[in-house]
Amino acid sequence: MKPRDLALLAATAASAIYAVNHTLAKGLMPDVIQPFGFILLRVSGAALLFWIISLFYPSEKIDRSDWFRIIACAFFGMVLNMLLFFKGLSLSTPINSSVVITLVPVLLLVMSFFFLKEKITWLKILGIGLGLIGALLLILFGIKTQTNAPNISLGNFFFIINATSYSIYLITVKPLVSKYSSITLMKWFFIFAVIINLPIGISEFTKVDWPNLTFDSAWKLTFVVIGTTVLTYLFNIYALKQLRPSTIGAFIYLQPVLATFFAVIMGADSLTTLRVLAAVLIFTGVFLSSRKSKSG
Repeated sequence: MKPRDLALLAATAASAIYAVNHTLAKGLMPDVIQPFGFILLRVSGAALLFWIISLFYPSEKIDRSDWFRIIACAFFGMVLNMLLFFKGLSLSTPINSSVVITLVPVLLLVMSFFFLKEKITWLKILGIGLGLIGALLLILFGIKTQTNAPNISLGNFFFIINATSYSIYLITVKPLVSKYSSITLMKWFFIFAVIINLPIGISEFTKVDWPNLTFDSAWKLTFVVIGTTVLTYLFNIYALKQLRPSTIGAFIYLQPVLATFFAVIMGADSLTTLRVLAAVLIFTGVFLSSRKSKSG
């Protein structure tokens, strides 16, 4: 399989994991764990795993000029992004988080144009537009809402900052992915994320009744650490080696449609004509946005 095809597969896998995470993470908060404590668990678990994995890879020296960018990536990608997403999820609903996350491809397209001088083609604009229409159709008209949302307005505001922060992370990390291996970047990103998140999340982390966790809660927490944190960030970093940030962003539109299919498989929802139409629009949009231009 060609490297570009593997990158597209990695981006798809990351979106699939995120799609499941919207529901699983929401179900754990706030009864099992509160949002800031959840983030400390995520980054600590990921840092530990990435440092263990790094022992089996050649050590790479980081250039002094890159340390500020690495810390910035940790802040926008593993601190501000995660904290506000999970805090927003505890206040709002998975449906709303899926709506706001569709801002990321638009933000990335604009940021890529200004900061990376990426050429914006009509095909890419068309693809992102179709994906946006499909995502909004699916979410606004095709999914039932949840009631456990104490402050939807504030939660949605946090989602907007989360989407902006994640977009900044993908733009900021792009110059690093061609210089260092994915494992090297991840181990440093997450160790800095632990340092920054520790004073923020330690209080909520210590309130968790760890000895009496049920098996259901334990496997969901493990999924969020290994799947939603380790694998998704690793997949996206790998994909960025072959794809543009705006192309990675287009895959976010897959999240609501994959979440719907997951709900149907689990018997929690049903398939409708509207959802099939939305899925076609989303997959078409991702296909058009991910096509390689003649300029590379």
